[in-house]
Amino acid sequence: MGWTVVFAITLALGWALLTLAAIDILAFRLPDILTFPLAAAGLLVAQVVAHDLWAHVAGAAIGYCAFAAIAWGFERARGREGLGLGDAKLAAAAGAWLGWMPLPSVVLIACAAGFLWVASLAIVRGRAALAERIPFGMALAIAIWVVWLYGPLEFLGGGV
Repeated sequence: MGWTVVFAITLALGWALLTLAAIDILAFRLPDILTFPLAAAGLLVAQVVAHDLWAHVAGAAIGYCAFAAIAWGFERARGREGLGLGDAKLAAAAGAWLGWMPLPSVVLIACAAGFLWVASLAIVRGRAALAERIPFGMALAIAIWVVWLYGPLEFLGGGV
């Protein structure tokens, strides 16, 4: 496959992630009308480019199930929603695009991006910002983009 096709695919992924991040920042939503096609496109790209569809199907399932389980557990423990299922669907898209092995890197980078978001708000708005919701889909979108461009994190010679 030529570099122009890969470049076009990369641009399409970037624009989709940017759109989802902006919507999440503004409305705290990740619309199904964007997350479902993004996941489907990831599986299509995996079949055509990576030729390893099953690792990407497993990644989509693992990404969704892990985030849905976290959302369910938080709601059961705290009595309120802490992570939306839009985030779980975006995690499924991450697995569809990247496969299951890079998902820990995506989660680690997303957590770091979320922490930087909260720290920035706390510097600007003070302690009151620490009680505000954060658009974690934005952090996930950043992490997916970074891992797509640069690959998973390397830690002591192995991927994280």
